[in-house]
Amino acid sequence: KFETIIQNIPDGNITLLEILEIFEDDGLLLLSIFLALIFLVPISIPGVSTVFGTAILLIGVARLFNRHLWLPGKIANRTISAQSLASGLSKALVWFHRLEKITLPHRLQPLTQNNLFHLTHKVGFIFAAILLMVPFGFIPFSNTLPALALIFLALGELQKDGGSILLGHISNLATIIYFGVLVAGSGLTILEGLRLLPF
Repeated sequence: KFETIIQNIPDGNITLLEILEIFEDDGLLLLSIFLALIFLVPISIPGVSTVFGTAILLIGVARLFNRHLWLPGKIANRTISAQSLASGLSKALVWFHRLEKITLPHRLQPLTQNNLFHLTHKVGFIFAAILLMVPFGFIPFSNTLPALALIFLALGELQKDGGSILLGHISNLATIIYFGVLVAGSGLTILEGLRLLPF
């Protein structure tokens, strides 16, 4: 499915609204995976982080409250380089297929059959989307870790695989720890710099 969509991405520019129309019949989770794929590779496409991150966040909110997906016009109609997007997604597919092999339907079933757990997974999905939008995109793995969380959580829901869902929550935790280390490191660097100032 993803290969076909990537091959059929038109030349020039593409909007998020056009991508949504492609996935209209396939569900929000597949769309979320597609939007998160680009963050698995170290490639920078102007506007993608904000547009895709916002879309994934709104998808999470729509799923949490069982509502139709709504996107503000500014986000839905933002243009993205189709060529750069297709190139990045093609590279990301290699990693996606590796992740897909990890999934195993109906594994750890209690995690996929309990309503409270379902709510937890949806909240975890929204949290991962928020982490994806944190402005650390220039730092290695700052987008990759929350993207992994989103993909694992979405795959787990689609495949009814509690193991993948668990990996999604672990990826969220790893992201928090990683960001905490980055912030702490920056704080120490600033303090060290202040000490060197000639007061």
